[in-house]
Amino acid sequence: MNYNWNWGIFWQESPDGAGTYLDSLLLGLKWTVATSLSGWVIALVLGVAIGTLRTVPNKWIARLSNGYVELFRNIPLLVQMFLWYFVMPELVPNSLGDAIKSMPNSSFITATLCLGTFTSARVAVQISAGINALPRGQRLAATALGLTLPQTYRYVLLPMAGRIVIPSLTNEFAAIIKNSSVALTIGLVELTAAANSMREFSFQIFEAYTGALIIYLLFSGLALAAASWLERATAVPGFIASGSANTGGH
Repeated sequence: MNYNWNWGIFWQESPDGAGTYLDSLLLGLKWTVATSLSGWVIALVLGVAIGTLRTVPNKWIARLSNGYVELFRNIPLLVQMFLWYFVMPELVPNSLGDAIKSMPNSSFITATLCLGTFTSARVAVQISAGINALPRGQRLAATALGLTLPQTYRYVLLPMAGRIVIPSLTNEFAAIIKNSSVALTIGLVELTAAANSMREFSFQIFEAYTGALIIYLLFSGLALAAASWLERATAVPGFIASGSANTGGH
């Protein structure tokens, strides 16, 4: 069977009312960006908090934090997306559940919360690993200076640990961009869903997914370039490596 290539399809009118097919893909990109960035903010806030609590001396707090990480890290993202969208509104009081279901952007809010909590467990592991990687003398020095435990974390441990784990956090940020495509399963018309819609309307399969591929690469490339700049800008000379020319260590 011969495939009828038509790269001009992107400038043809789309039946979904968004304009051309290219406009539909760009609208999907907007939802992908909004979902990824919103989820990343939640992931960072929760991840830093949970990751820090995993390293505190209180064993019960550390165990509860570890339980949070194991819960969200070991359940597949797709299952969590369905649980947030279909099950969670049924577990809360009826009035709240009905309000959640009737929200105009319920799929976006659900996807953001799901991606944020799922990724926060992974961020928490990175943060706790960064804190544990610091020399023990830093914590002891803070104690000798009279700093309280919260002050020790705020002024000594977290600033250094945060810089150490920026490369791994960059990977997590790239992952949340890709994971946002799972939101199409609950009705969010993000980039992958927009490409699916283009394929169904036009039957131009390769063009639709090639367009989505290029947009994903451009968006991810810009995000990773910004993260790479941040990594170099925050590197501590003599403590962590920055590029191939710097081989500093503890």
